[in-house]
Amino acid sequence: MGEADSPRVSFLIGGVQKAGTTALASFLGLHHGVRLPRGKEAHVFDAPDFDDAWSSAEVDARYAAHFEDVATPVLTGDATPIYCLHERFIARIRRYNPAMRWILLLRDPVERAISQYHMERDRGNERWPLWAALLCERWRLRGHLDDFSAHSPLRTHGYRLRGDYARQLDVLYRYFPADQVLVLQSATLRENPARVLVRVYEHLGLPQPVKLPDDIRVFEGEYTPLARSSPTRWLAAWLLWPARRRLRRRHGVTFS
Repeated sequence: MGEADSPRVSFLIGGVQKAGTTALASFLGLHHGVRLPRGKEAHVFDAPDFDDAWSSAEVDARYAAHFEDVATPVLTGDATPIYCLHERFIARIRRYNPAMRWILLLRDPVERAISQYHMERDRGNERWPLWAALLCERWRLRGHLDDFSAHSPLRTHGYRLRGDYARQLDVLYRYFPADQVLVLQSATLRENPARVLVRVYEHLGLPQPVKLPDDIRVFEGEYTPLARSSPTRWLAAWLLWPARRRLRRRHGVTFS
């Protein structure tokens, strides 16, 4: 398929937030056969003004502004981690490209929630203490689970929701066959990025990449980690334990 054909995008780093997707996208972008959006995340399928009646060609027209022009054909992808969060985004992607290949990075949901909380604090979107944000999340999200507006609580306050990976995988596998979905763990990316990239390139049908830089970092957020004995960490672990159990039972994924 040439660059002028639809669909333009053939793979997604589609989840999850605060799990190392920026690092993976930067590593993958070193490959001469890969093209990713400027700024990493195109946010096409979750855009508030997305029209479900758009054809693949019309979606491609929306994507066009996010990419540099290239003279030779490349494998084009997007790295927007919210895509796996909502069934409507997944359904849109299925209509756009049923052959889409997915890459998901999963991080321990407690660590992921804490990292997201600090990111939202830094952005000025969160003023509550972490324990209150976790306990009151369902109340804050009430009436907003289908709200895709730019400042929706769904985007900023879904600390526990985004860590319910079993629910997200259940939906994803209803729309895409398992062999089109590669599930990885962010801990493995941090410890052995070259090993992870071998699996990613095999999944995408790419030849092996250039050598990785020596100064790679997976998690860029700077905040003081909560002590293991912290009551807030214990609360987070207790609230997210059902999500971890569902993930283990339904998909065989565990975190150390």
